[in-house]
Amino acid sequence: MRKIRIRTFTLLCFVFILALPWNFYVAAHFMETKTLSFEKGRLQNETLQTNISEVTRRIESDTDKWADPDWQNQLHAALRQAKMDVLIQSAADQDIYRSNPERSGTTLSTERFSVIQDGQLRGRVTLYLPQSNQVQVMAAFFGLLLAIFIVGMGMRRFVLTPLERMGLAARQIATGDWDVRLPMSRVTEIAEVRDGFDVMVKGLERSYRKQAELEEERRFVITAVAHDLRTPLFALRGYLDGLEQGIAQSPEKMARYVAVCKDKSAQLDRLVEDLFTFTKMEYVESELNDKKVDFKHILQNSIDSLRPQAMQKGISISFHAADACSTNGDMHLLERAMNNLLDNAVRHTPAGGMIEVDCYRHADKVTFTVRDTGPGFSSEELERVFEPLYRGEASRSRATGGSGLGLTISQRIIRQHGGDLAASNHPEGGALLEGWIPLAMEKHQDQEIRG
Repeated sequence: MRKIRIRTFTLLCFVFILALPWNFYVAAHFMETKTLSFEKGRLQNETLQTNISEVTRRIESDTDKWADPDWQNQLHAALRQAKMDVLIQSAADQDIYRSNPERSGTTLSTERFSVIQDGQLRGRVTLYLPQSNQVQVMAAFFGLLLAIFIVGMGMRRFVLTPLERMGLAARQIATGDWDVRLPMSRVTEIAEVRDGFDVMVKGLERSYRKQAELEEERRFVITAVAHDLRTPLFALRGYLDGLEQGIAQSPEKMARYVAVCKDKSAQLDRLVEDLFTFTKMEYVESELNDKKVDFKHILQNSIDSLRPQAMQKGISISFHAADACSTNGDMHLLERAMNNLLDNAVRHTPAGGMIEVDCYRHADKVTFTVRDTGPGFSSEELERVFEPLYRGEASRSRATGGSGLGLTISQRIIRQHGGDLAASNHPEGGALLEGWIPLAMEKHQDQEIRG
């Protein structure tokens, strides 16, 4: 649909209002005179002025003959030839002669004058002139009314109606109704406002739906984690009550009670930390620290922190990394993501198993893998492993002590750093977590790009 500027539209309306009455005037003139030339009209006006002068001179010079029938007949013939009529009245406003009794009252095409001789008022004269342009003037006036009506309808259709509908759409959106259809317009400025309004509506709808999803997810996470907190809390309180009441009397039983309490407190610490990190992830992106970090060093720190836990289960951890695995990002968050991956592998790898960690460069990416020799993922788990609080019935159960947020947090941290994380099963068995993040740009490359 071709569009026009509102200034052009206004100018066209103005020209139309001027042109249509003129066209009606010309059409009426042609229908009356059978010609488009206005020269004949000019000549008619000159002839009319001559006739008026001649009739006026005759009336003023023959004041003593106004009542003479012969003079009146001669005047009547002259008036018929000039297509005029006359009313002659005495000084006392008495009718002396009326050439056409049907023409009486006031009319626009008249001329009036008084006849004075020797300082005395002799009478008053009214000349009724031919109305040669009446049809043209009426046609032009009708054309003006029609032009105003058409322009008004056009303004309403192309300007007022779209604006009214956009106002109605805004009120619908304010009530939460996103299913609105915005009207099209052939005026460029209104079309641009419509397009901008449409973009705003879609953005608001996406933001509203995302906010609703986040709020629903947040409520679900808080409810689920609060439920998970009850189990270790009850266990911790039970064992502490046992210690307080002297149920554990032998040193071995007391040591076992204390070990259970420490284990449950550590589980509580993990749950609270995961909940805090998960709820904070929505606000981290704007505050993300984008410094150059050694990803190999991050992985080594994570392995060192999880190695004691792995040694208790007799799990060996092997690590292979390229010399240069630098990236840009927040060291603390990346280390937290790797800790979650390794913690997940340690918890679900059976005693005497093995975990392999690799880090290498691939094109402009730092790629890393974490493989364990556990049972791996089921088909359902592969589809939902990164969902918040999802834990499979077997290998991802509450018995492992996980909160169900570790892999979710790791994936979000990796994605906020411009990469991604995926889960699969290794061909030789066990779970395989593969991820990548952009490689840090070297200084000389950065200078070349700027240059």
